[in-house]
Amino acid sequence: EMESKVSEGGLNVTLTIRLLMHGKVRDSHSGGKGETVKKMREESGARINISEGNCPERIVTITGPTDAIFKAFAMIAYKFEEDITNSMSNSTATSKPPVTLRLVVPASQCGSLIGKGGSKIKEIRESTGAQVQVAGDMLPNSTERAVTISGTPDAIIQCVKQICVVMLESPPKGATIPYRPKPASTPVIFAGGQAYTIQGQYAIPHPDQLTKLHQLAMQQTPFTPLGQTTPAFPGTLGSVTGKQRSSITLPLPALTMFPCICPGLDASPPASTHELTIPNDLIGCIIGRQGTKINEIRQMSGAQIKIANATEGSSERQITITGTPANISLAQYLINAR
Repeated sequence: EMESKVSEGGLNVTLTIRLLMHGKVRDSHSGGKGETVKKMREESGARINISEGNCPERIVTITGPTDAIFKAFAMIAYKFEEDITNSMSNSTATSKPPVTLRLVVPASQCGSLIGKGGSKIKEIRESTGAQVQVAGDMLPNSTERAVTISGTPDAIIQCVKQICVVMLESPPKGATIPYRPKPASTPVIFAGGQAYTIQGQYAIPHPDQLTKLHQLAMQQTPFTPLGQTTPAFPGTLGSVTGKQRSSITLPLPALTMFPCICPGLDASPPASTHELTIPNDLIGCIIGRQGTKINEIRQMSGAQIKIANATEGSSERQITITGTPANISLAQYLINAR
C-alpha cells in the first residue's frame, strides 16, 4: 500500500538519494556547460548537485519529493542507456551491457534493505528484474555502503522506488558519516627549497605556496644526518600518540616526499584518551575474525584502540581509545555500530 502511494506521488515526502559516479562519466553526462543536468533539474523538479573537486569519483545528490526523485532517476537511467547504445555503435560487442548505478546508503539502513535472511533484497530483485548488490564493507572513512543496481532503465526505476520505500520505513539510526571521495593526490617532492610535482618522467616546479609551506616546515624541522630519525612535521607526517610524537626516517637529508594534503602545519588537536567497557560476549564481533574488524575500525577512525585481556571473574572487557576528539567519537560510533 505504501509503495503504491509512493509511486503515485501521493506520499509527497522529501527524500535525499546519493549516487556515486566516476568523474569521467560525470563530464559526459553534463553535456555542453552542464546542459543535461540543467535539463534534468528543470524537468524533474528535483535538486541535483554534483560534488566538486579533483576526484576520480563524484557524489550526485538528488533531493526532492518522491515523484521528482523518480523522474530524475528515470532521466539518468535513460541517459546512461543512450550512452551505452552510442558507445556500442563504435565497438564490436554484440550483447548490450545493463545500465549500472551505484547508490550510497547509510549502513544503518542496509539491514532493512537486505531483510531477514536476505528476504527483502530477494523480493526487490524478483519483482523488478534488476540486479541489486549491497557492499559488505563501508565506504572509506564513512558509515555508508555502496548499493549497486543494474538492469534495464525500467527495472532500475522500479528498483529505486522500492529502495525509497524501505528508506522511508526505516530511517537511519544514529549519526551518519557521509562518504566523501578522496582527491587524486599528486606526490610533491621538495628539493633545494623548491617544490616539484611529478608529471610522467619530469619534475615540474610547483606553485609558490607549497615552497613557502616547505620552508616553514624546514625551519621547524632541522634535518639530521642521513639514516637518523628526525622529528615529524607538526600535523602532517607525524602521528600523535598521547604526548609523544612519532619520528620518521628520511632516506635523503635534502629530499622529502609526501602527497600534497597539508591543511595547516599544526592542525591536529591534542590527543586524549577515552575508556569503554564492553560485555565479554560482544567482544568477538568487535574484534572480528583474526582482528579484521578492529583493524578496520582503527584504520577508519585514525584512533589507537587497545582491548584489555579478559580478567578472571569479570564479565566485561576494557577498551582504551586514544586520539583526537574526532578520532575518538568516530571509533566509538563504529564500535557501537558493530
